[in-house]
Amino acid sequence: MRYKNVRLASFGYELAPNVVTSADLEERLTPLYDRLRLPKGRLELMTGIRERRFWNKGERPSSAAVRAGEKALRASGLDKEVVKGLCHGAVCRDFLEPATASVEHHRLGLPADAMIFDVSNACLGLLDGMILLANMIELGQIPAGIALAGEMGESLVEATIRHLNDDQTLTRQSVKAHFASLTIGSGAAAVVLAHKDLCPDGHKLLGGAVRCRSEHSALCASDQDTGFGATAAPLMSTDSEELLHAGCSLAAETWGPFLGEMGWAADMIDASFTHQVGAAHRKLMYRSIGLPEEKDFETVSFLGNVGSVSAPITLALGAERGHVKPGDKVAVLGIGSGLNCMMLGIEWGGR
Repeated sequence: MRYKNVRLASFGYELAPNVVTSADLEERLTPLYDRLRLPKGRLELMTGIRERRFWNKGERPSSAAVRAGEKALRASGLDKEVVKGLCHGAVCRDFLEPATASVEHHRLGLPADAMIFDVSNACLGLLDGMILLANMIELGQIPAGIALAGEMGESLVEATIRHLNDDQTLTRQSVKAHFASLTIGSGAAAVVLAHKDLCPDGHKLLGGAVRCRSEHSALCASDQDTGFGATAAPLMSTDSEELLHAGCSLAAETWGPFLGEMGWAADMIDASFTHQVGAAHRKLMYRSIGLPEEKDFETVSFLGNVGSVSAPITLALGAERGHVKPGDKVAVLGIGSGLNCMMLGIEWGGR
């Protein structure tokens, strides 16, 4: 996919207020650790995640996303009347029906002739939402749009802790399928996209490439879909080792077509931002595609895995902290369970 007319006008993000360390989680898992004689400290050692952040009680996916969206809209300088598309791309939703996008559209005060919808695609949902809006802008259907997401990891983590402490049948082997769930954090992010005529100094979304390996869809899957937002109580089963290798193999498959689509060589890329899963994943993925790890901006150690919010919030934080400069060629590398991979190319603008 290639774009000539799409600009990334602005970003907004919201950090959840409550910092929870990996040591805090392990302390709560003392019954499990004592029963299986597991050494404490292994969670941070295995994942590289020192801490993650959770919302206050009563937060909803839409309310967190709206705060990020308000920041992005203000930063864009655009009149809300030109924002004719809104996509909610989080794993978490307020409810099954209607679309969480309808709540966000109302609270953001966007025009009545806007197209609004939810997209669900695991950790790639927000990037997918960006692409759908970019397609609409490129086709001349809308002048601008906003993709946003609010992820709530605390419900998954709480359900996992209860299960691990209560299930007396768990062994050192079977418990491994649940540890990836303890890496999840919460956060919100939003991206405003606009036609180049509205945002001539914005960051150029050049295009990208996608690949999927749906035969691996069972490597990371939830057991139920009975609640939404703060009321959800899912359990995830993850084959972390197989997922690590299959995901990095898929990234390597996508990398060549991505570079070809962009007309880039790897050494032309100035900065990269990834979906942050864990330290081992990050290291192996960069080795798999042959890109120096120092070009990456790292957030996993203090945010954990924030689902669909992860790559966009990492991009926003990296830009804010000077990881990119005008004229840089930027790669955004997304991998989500399913398995799906999306790589996007951006030429950084003057904002």
